[in-house]
Amino acid sequence: MTLALRLTELEKTFPLKGGLFGGPRGHVHAVNPTSLEVRQGETLGIVGESGCGKSTLARMLVGLLPPTSGAIEIEGEPLSRADPAAFGRKIQYVFQDPISSLNPRKTIRQIMEAPLKHLHKMGAEQRAARISEIFAAVNLREEFLERYPHEFSGGQAQRIGIARALAAQARILILDEPVSALDVSVQAQVLNLLADLKTEFGLTYLFISHDLAVVEAVSDRVAVLYFGSVVELGPAERIFARPHHPYTKLLADSAPVVGRPLTAPEAKGTELPNPIDPPSGCAFHARCPRASEKCRQVTPELFDMGDGTQAACYHPVNTE
Repeated sequence: MTLALRLTELEKTFPLKGGLFGGPRGHVHAVNPTSLEVRQGETLGIVGESGCGKSTLARMLVGLLPPTSGAIEIEGEPLSRADPAAFGRKIQYVFQDPISSLNPRKTIRQIMEAPLKHLHKMGAEQRAARISEIFAAVNLREEFLERYPHEFSGGQAQRIGIARALAAQARILILDEPVSALDVSVQAQVLNLLADLKTEFGLTYLFISHDLAVVEAVSDRVAVLYFGSVVELGPAERIFARPHHPYTKLLADSAPVVGRPLTAPEAKGTELPNPIDPPSGCAFHARCPRASEKCRQVTPELFDMGDGTQAACYHPVNTE
C-alpha cells in the first residue's frame, strides 16, 4: 500500500487574546491530536457539522495554517522540512467559493500561469501548451483565458479553480466543499468531472463536505469529525448504512431523504461543547443517549468494529 498522505498526532489550537497584560487568556481547540493515512489514488471523505474542524484540518494540510503540534507527511516527505515549491507540486487546494478564490484583477491566463512560473519555472511556450492541455481536460474553451473571474458562472469558475490546482501538477487535491455553492445540476457535472480527472491523472482526493449523500457517492472511505476529533472511520458504503458511533447515526438520521418525513433525530442537545473549556471524556457525551459514567470521564480511542470500520465509542450502535 502506497501512502499519499500521513498525519501523526496533528493538532491545532488558537490562542484567545485579552488576558492579563494583553497575553492569551486561553486556547480554542480546533483540531485535537489526529492520526490518519490516505492511500494513493483514494478519495477520503471528511464530514461533520460546522465547527468540527474540517476546514482547519484542510488548511494545515496545504500549509495555509501551521500545526500546533504533530506531523504531516506528503508521499513520505515531512511538510516541516519540505521546500515550499516542491510541496506545492504535490498538494493543492480547491476552495469552496470559486469566484472569491480567483484574483479579480488578473485574467484567467495570468491566474493559470502563476503556478507554472513559480513552481515549474516553465517558459512561455511550455506554459501555453500545459494550459491548453488542462483546459481541454476540464472542458473549458481557451477563449476564456483572456477574461476575468467575474465573467463566469459558479460552475465555470469552479472548473477554473480545479484547472489551477492541476496546473501545479499536484497529485493530491484538497476539495473543501467544492460543490456546495453550485446549483444541483451543476454539482453533478463537477462531480463527474472530478471522477474523470482522478482516473486520467492518478489523483488522490480529500473531499470535505457536510452533504452526506455527495460524500458517500464520491468517497472510498469516510472520516467523521466531531469537535476536532475523528470519531468514526471506514468504507463509505458502510459508514452511513450501519454507523457505529452515535454521532454518525445522528448525522445520517438528520440528512433529508426524498419520501421520508422529517423527524427530530435522537439526541439530548444540539449545541457543540465549549472549545475554550472542552469537556472531559467523550466530547459527545452530553448529547449522546447512550452515554455512561465512563464516557464522561475517559476519552475513547478508535476501536476496531470488526467490519472494516473504527469508532471512538464505548457503547457503539449497530453491533452484532
